Amino acid sequence: ASPNMGRQELLLLLLLFLRPGHGDPLDSYINTQGASLITLTKKQLPAGSISECAEKCEEETTFTCRSFQYHSKEQHCVVMGDNSKSAPVLRMRDVVLYEKRIYLSECKTGNGRRYRGTVSKTKNGVACQKWSDRSPHTPRFSPTSHPLEGLEENYCRNPDNDEKGPWCYTTDPATRFDYCTIPECEEECMHCSGENYEGTISRTKSGLECQAWDSQTPHAHGYIPAKFPSKNLKMNYCRNPDGEPSPWCFTTNPNKRWELCDIPRCTTPPPSSGPTHQCLKGRGESYVGKVAVTLSGHTCQRWSEQTPHKHNRTPENFPCKNLEENYCRNPDGESAPWCFTTNSDVRWEHCKIPSCESSQLPPEQAEATVPPEQTPVVQECYHGNGQSYRGTSSTTITGRKCQSWSSMTPHRHSKTPDKIPNAGLTMNYCRNPDGDKGPWCYTTDPSVRWEFCNLKKCSETQGAVMNARPEVPPVSSQGPSEAEADCMLGNGKGYRGKKATTVAGTTCQAWAAQEPHRHSIFTPETNPRAGLEKNYCRNPDGDVNGPWCYTTDPKKLFDYCDVPQCVSSSFDCGKPKVEPKKCPGRVVGGCVANPHSWPWQVSLRTRFRMHFCGGTLLSPDWVLTAAHCLERSSRPSSYKVILGAHHEQNLEADVQERDVSKLVLEPTRADIALLKLSSPAIITDKVIPACLPPADYVVADRTVCYITGWGETQGTFGAGLLKEAQLPVIENKVCNRYEYLNGRVKSTELCAGLLTGGADSCQGDSGGPLVCFEKDKYILQGVTSWGLGCARPNKPGVYVRVSRFVKWIEETMKNN
Repeated sequence: ASPNMGRQELLLLLLLFLRPGHGDPLDSYINTQGASLITLTKKQLPAGSISECAEKCEEETTFTCRSFQYHSKEQHCVVMGDNSKSAPVLRMRDVVLYEKRIYLSECKTGNGRRYRGTVSKTKNGVACQKWSDRSPHTPRFSPTSHPLEGLEENYCRNPDNDEKGPWCYTTDPATRFDYCTIPECEEECMHCSGENYEGTISRTKSGLECQAWDSQTPHAHGYIPAKFPSKNLKMNYCRNPDGEPSPWCFTTNPNKRWELCDIPRCTTPPPSSGPTHQCLKGRGESYVGKVAVTLSGHTCQRWSEQTPHKHNRTPENFPCKNLEENYCRNPDGESAPWCFTTNSDVRWEHCKIPSCESSQLPPEQAEATVPPEQTPVVQECYHGNGQSYRGTSSTTITGRKCQSWSSMTPHRHSKTPDKIPNAGLTMNYCRNPDGDKGPWCYTTDPSVRWEFCNLKKCSETQGAVMNARPEVPPVSSQGPSEAEADCMLGNGKGYRGKKATTVAGTTCQAWAAQEPHRHSIFTPETNPRAGLEKNYCRNPDGDVNGPWCYTTDPKKLFDYCDVPQCVSSSFDCGKPKVEPKKCPGRVVGGCVANPHSWPWQVSLRTRFRMHFCGGTLLSPDWVLTAAHCLERSSRPSSYKVILGAHHEQNLEADVQERDVSKLVLEPTRADIALLKLSSPAIITDKVIPACLPPADYVVADRTVCYITGWGETQGTFGAGLLKEAQLPVIENKVCNRYEYLNGRVKSTELCAGLLTGGADSCQGDSGGPLVCFEKDKYILQGVTSWGLGCARPNKPGVYVRVSRFVKWIEETMKNN
């Protein structure tokens, strides 16, 4: 931008940068928490808000502002001429980086007048001449003659609004100019099957209005935006998060759960999808080999044919998925390549594809190809600042999953195992390679660069977070509150203790003082209810990292304080004292659990002590099970409950046995029931309740959960011992497809299982728990209910969705 640019020209430039249909300037930015750019082209300016900072970026005249970062505690913004494409990115606390989409995008809208990407070769591969050069061609368009057209370097541009799109002067003396190959942005059209569509169409093919993705009304669903940060599930716009032929949405019509949207195909070639492989890498979505036989030996049906099986996985619907001949492919995000078979009795099966040689990768990268889905909850603490921590936690303080240290997606960084070999940067485990206040990691959320991990110091691990549902407390003993002791609950927003030094030992500056640091937002006058007295550590802005203060060090504006968590109770729901194995094996196939690692599991027995169903301990007095387990008798005296067992038959000496004093069936006849014990269970290291989910909570699609039980093993190893299996949740929309459960699954139920088969609950597991790990505890999300056989391919198990009955559960326990 020219220093002499007028106000009217700036307005035109701003309008040029705004995406069509959006009036908010921040819509033209992509933001990333915890990211900071290293650049010399910048200005530090005062700003009271992010919007004010954005305005200063748009008004900047000494250079083209491509990004800005806002520092909320410092109350200033930095406008910059670079972005993450041209400058290194560092992690920094209390900073949000905003980058203009237009300078990050490598696609064009319309004729590409707004294109500001970095393609610098013509469609014939000839390098472009710099716009400021006068050789080999004297330009008609230059940075000085057309300052609003982004004529920087030798990037392809369209300064004359050419209907054929971006072009450039070439470095070939014989060719003055040529056009560039720039794919269309997926705002007004879609490439492939619309997996990256970012437009604003929000009506289905039949004209129904779309339901917002962050809403669960009228249709509850598992495509939760926070759980799918890379799927761009915004507003109620049509999207394709699960491999349909085109974008779709849940509708606002209660009688029509979802429908495809009518998105036109782009006319230009799609961007490159990356390298392809003749072997299996990851889920095999890049596989282009010629295997055409399934695991069972069935020949594959051609993708273009509709016999013997009719389907919509056609080359026309999935034009970018290499659906050639009858070769095994993975067009829709399955767990591995597959195909429809030529056997009319077997609709489809996975294929056996040879694995790409992991030995060719560095050890850390080979390990990181399958990062763990869960974080252990036992024996996970760190000493000092955690630089010596070598545990396996991989979840941040807000519950986000960690990015592998060897990966550059979604965040590029320099903290890699080869560059810091002694920091223990294995897989995606929490570490502290740079001496920060505690273990941290880069996150798998593109909008959050990094966060501290969900870990405590070893001296603090005897305490834990207070039970989230105090109206039905599992035990009566509770620890001190924040107001009563020098400790905090949660993020410490209510902390009112007297700690006044930072984690580094620096004395805090008084909140009313303006030396050595001037500040105006967080003072006793502006925040009279935040407890900003003297120089005590506080958390007036609800920072997820806990209480902080301005420091008396002139070189350090603020830092966090080392405030321990309050000890709240003698036990915590959902936190076993023995580390679960969390194996990906099979209940049917005999993956034996570590003894007492699922301490809420109960065995429901006849009065003759014969096991026939499972159940879950919710509190010392109550057990949850399936209603169909109680069909044999309506008399409580017909049942006994065994707690704390690992063996089905040869019970350990310290197991607890209780009679049942009351049976309560769910009034709408859902397959769920409560049992009241004749006397309260004694909470021990081997008997601990599971946690209830929030009411109406929906488990996100593909969440990895766990089932346990003493059910039928069909003759395989482990009979008579408590077994476990790791299963992904399958969104009801997918589970109800014709080839799976064909519409049988109700909204009050959820599916979980491996579509390849082999892992499932079975007879004798009914009524038992399906628990899912959330941040730092296991939550009871399902009650084992029914299935079509056991561990059959394409037939996942079905579980009662506990969250739909939480209000009934709590009222029943409270009133009885």
